[in-house]
Amino acid sequence: MFTGIVQGKATITSIEKYDQFMRLQLELPAERADNLQLGASIAVNGTCLTVTAFEGNLVSFDLIMETLRVTNLGTLSAGDQVNFERAARFGDEIGGHLLSGHVHDQVTICQIEKPENNCILWFEVSEEWMKYILPKGFVALNGCSLTIGEVENNRFNVYLIPETLGLTVFGNAVIGNKVNLEIDPQTQAVVDTVERYMRQNQN
Repeated sequence: MFTGIVQGKATITSIEKYDQFMRLQLELPAERADNLQLGASIAVNGTCLTVTAFEGNLVSFDLIMETLRVTNLGTLSAGDQVNFERAARFGDEIGGHLLSGHVHDQVTICQIEKPENNCILWFEVSEEWMKYILPKGFVALNGCSLTIGEVENNRFNVYLIPETLGLTVFGNAVIGNKVNLEIDPQTQAVVDTVERYMRQNQN
């Protein structure tokens, strides 16, 4: 499990691409590379990946076809930076909201507003996910636990503070970027339960 509190940016040092398979190597900040273990989980742009090899602060992962289909990881190149979060441990403060690291879809940055000392990012999202996007609800974007601002048609926005812009890849965001989306599981459970109840009572 993860908290959605991104711990920093990691740099991609190498990528090996095969048919519907990719091997990814990241360089973590040295202070975040303690106690690495084979089989451990690290969220990369919000995607839960399993450590397959490590040496020092260089960490490798294998990405299979479903991960490449659903997430933005398959579009990355060596030298790119990604958000990362080590898996939560008992006793950790939950500053965001609980995440599984199972990305639902990708959303597209369609508008960026930068009033003084602020940044507002607008995202276009597929219709199937809009019922879970609620004002003041939670959402995870590239692994960041964020509060939804306004919702309009097939768009929603989030407001980012300077700390988030400096710590995450959103500081370099541009229109057209694809961003990994994980719906808040509690919101999804409530919406799905209400829909199922309404369908049953209509029959």
